[in-house]
Amino acid sequence: MTSFVPDHANARAFRDALGSFATGVTVVTIPTATGPEGVTANSFASLSLAPPLVLWSPGKFSRRHDLFARAPHFSVHVLKETQKHLADRFTRGGTQFLDLAHQIDEYGVPVIPDVLTRFDCELEAAHDAGDHTLVVGKVLRVEAGEGQPLVFAQGQWGGHRTPAPPDRDQSA
Repeated sequence: MTSFVPDHANARAFRDALGSFATGVTVVTIPTATGPEGVTANSFASLSLAPPLVLWSPGKFSRRHDLFARAPHFSVHVLKETQKHLADRFTRGGTQFLDLAHQIDEYGVPVIPDVLTRFDCELEAAHDAGDHTLVVGKVLRVEAGEGQPLVFAQGQWGGHRTPAPPDRDQSA
């Protein structure tokens, strides 16, 4: 076990420590004046059941931060374990919506079909949080599918796997 103060000198160690917590992988989409935009995010979390609230946190270092932090409506797409290709599309330099089948909902938000779950939200609040903004969304609609989520932990992509039970010695 290593102990350290999470200061600038230990930024990499702090990031690695945070990586020990597995997170789901999402794509957050918004409408903009120049067309649909999306970003891969693993900073998604549930916040409240009543009212139904979720949160995610775009980084202030992103050139699109203000678009995402201020979007009046957005959708959070929880990816299936087989959808890393979608996560890659919405990272820096990815192809985004180019040749990607999608629909536009009644709020103008681009929605990606056939994901594990989708939360359609309206902006409830945005809070300054260091080098990120906490975006709180009121969930207006949920589309939930079946399958296993794509997860990210310790710098690795994967899916949830239930380990096989150990072999039992039948001779006893």
